[in-house]
Amino acid sequence: MSEPEKRPEQALTLNQRLKEWARKLKGDVIAVYFALKHPGTPLYAKVVATIVVGYALSPIDLIPDFVPVLGYLDEVILLPLGIALAIKLIPADVLTACREEARNNPPALKPKIWIAAYVIVFLWLTVIYAVYAWLK
Repeated sequence: MSEPEKRPEQALTLNQRLKEWARKLKGDVIAVYFALKHPGTPLYAKVVATIVVGYALSPIDLIPDFVPVLGYLDEVILLPLGIALAIKLIPADVLTACREEARNNPPALKPKIWIAAYVIVFLWLTVIYAVYAWLK
C-alpha cells in the first residue's frame, strides 16, 4: 500500500477517535449538571460548569447547525472541550458521586436551560446591531 493510501485511513481513524471522545464527554453533561448542585464543588468550577451545562442544555445553538462547517464546530470541538475543562475543575470525589447519581437517577428528559437560550439570542442581536452600526 502506498503512502497516499494510508493517509485517508489514518484521518478517518482520527475522526472516529474525536467523535468517540466527544460522545463520551457529552455523556458527562448530566453529571456536571448534578455537580453544580453539589456542596463540594468549588465556586470556580461551578462558574465554568454553569456556562458549559447552560450551553449544552440550551435549546438554541450559538452557531446554528445549518451554517456550513462552523455549525458543527461547537458540538464537535467547543462543547467537548468545555465539558473536559469542567470535569478537570470538579474534585474527583464529587465527580464520582455525581456520575453515580446521573447513572442511578437520570432525568426523564434532558432539562432545557432557557436562560442560556436568552443569552445566546442576546449575543446574536448584539452582533447584528454592531454590524449594522458599523455599516451605517
